[in-house]
Amino acid sequence: MKDRIKQKAHDLFMQYGVRSVTMDEIALQMGASKKTIYQYYADKDELVDAVMVDIIAYNQDCCMKDRASAKDAVHEVFQAMDMMQEMFQNMNPIILFELEKYYPRSYEKFKHHKYSFLYKVLKENLERGIKEELYRIEIDIDILIKLRLETMMLPFNQMLFPQNKYSLIKVQIEFTTNFLFGLATIKGHKLITKYQQDRTKKTNTNEKILA
Repeated sequence: MKDRIKQKAHDLFMQYGVRSVTMDEIALQMGASKKTIYQYYADKDELVDAVMVDIIAYNQDCCMKDRASAKDAVHEVFQAMDMMQEMFQNMNPIILFELEKYYPRSYEKFKHHKYSFLYKVLKENLERGIKEELYRIEIDIDILIKLRLETMMLPFNQMLFPQNKYSLIKVQIEFTTNFLFGLATIKGHKLITKYQQDRTKKTNTNEKILA
């Protein structure tokens, strides 16, 4: 039951944002009483925290699997884009703003994930790309990591990219692709183009199957 509550909360938070989803709504959607939910979670803050811990753990697990299975540094980034597409396709972009403003404990966990785990993943990817001669040797790794970490958050900014006008995943992919091209060697550029073409073919094939 505890996991079912957490999963239902996750689904509702992703769709509607965190603040607008009440414990009453979660109970109603589950066909359970609010009292049942409070048997497992003391309050909404605790439930939001549990959901965030799971999201972070899932993201970290995907990153490690992508790194282990990637053919090269550029391929690892393209695998990460596939992961982002899966995670963001049903995500309401206001969720990070609401976490920062109303659920600081959960947001602190996200910040630690961002500046510790993701920093390390990006650093290792850049170092790998340089060794593989896919990224330029003269790049400043620390500066580029910080640039990437901050631009990863920009698509969630509703002032810049309102969700009624922009697709969250489309903006993320545009940022990621241009970041890649900016640090790549000529050899890297060719590989990025190849993976882009492969990704387009895969997307077109999937769309034909769905049609």
